[in-house]
Amino acid sequence: MTETNMNTSNPYNGKRKAGTVGLPLPGVDLRIDAPQGEIGGIEVRGENVFSGYWNMPEKTAEELRPDGWFITGDLGQLDEEGYVTIVGRNKDLIISGGFNIYPKEVEEVIDRLDGVTESAVVGVPDDDLGEKVVAVIVASKSLNAKEILEDISQHLARYKCPREVIFVEELPRNTMGKVQKNELRARYS
Repeated sequence: MTETNMNTSNPYNGKRKAGTVGLPLPGVDLRIDAPQGEIGGIEVRGENVFSGYWNMPEKTAEELRPDGWFITGDLGQLDEEGYVTIVGRNKDLIISGGFNIYPKEVEEVIDRLDGVTESAVVGVPDDDLGEKVVAVIVASKSLNAKEILEDISQHLARYKCPREVIFVEELPRNTMGKVQKNELRARYS
């Protein structure tokens, strides 16, 4: 992160855990605002954490606690050995019918399908559910939305399944190459 530089790493020598971002680096304190093993907001503290946003005291006050803990905006979990798994961004969390849905979990199921190049899952406003799950897919061949939804339903709880599938040529990205989910939410809401 720009605000903190590196926070975690799988060890060069030692146990590496696939799917995790590793352990907090020396001098970095990391906590999750949920019980161990559950998903929550990731916070970090250490000499690597910035002192605040330039000329933005309100934003600094929102994200940097007085005791030095920085709220990263990432959602993750700590396992019993202290390894961190990031499951997404807090602002990308979808709340549908009172259930929390982590887009990364749905994207992983979609991305394994033959012909799917990549996907982005977003929540858009829904009168009944609060938000509904929408899958935006880049495909390398012609795909059928109904077949995709049928396949997904075999691997995810019903409330996590997209209510709509949209095919696009490419996903919008920022200059760092990250998918701009805020743009997708605005476009498809």
